[in-house]
Amino acid sequence: MMKSKLVYGFTLLEMLIVVAIAGILASVAYPQYTEYVIRAARSDAMVLLLDAANKQEQYYADNRTYTEDLTLLNVPVTSENGYFTISVNVPNTGTSFTITATAAAGAVAGDTACTTLTITDIGVKGSTGTSSADDCWER
Repeated sequence: MMKSKLVYGFTLLEMLIVVAIAGILASVAYPQYTEYVIRAARSDAMVLLLDAANKQEQYYADNRTYTEDLTLLNVPVTSENGYFTISVNVPNTGTSFTITATAAAGAVAGDTACTTLTITDIGVKGSTGTSSADDCWER
């Protein structure tokens, strides 16, 4: 009578199956994750733009002109995560403005879909890049 020997461990075929399954899951999950990170960064920029536009209107109510100085509005020049830089353009008349958030670093640095996000004094939301403004401003 022959004794059977107990073998512990994995075969090479079992390891290859596990690696293949992990690779398939990673190839599906990673692009979704990076898209989520980019959308979250854009969301931070949108919040900052809307806050800056609101503070511009408050400044206009007090001074009858808009300002390009973000420090007067108490608005930071970069988004909270540092991915976007904020700038303001006020024409010579001081009766209108355009606030722009430009992708600068991190996950959005190479984003060609929504390179910049803008908002004007009348609330028009815009963007530059390969996507439409509606897609870029969607949360």
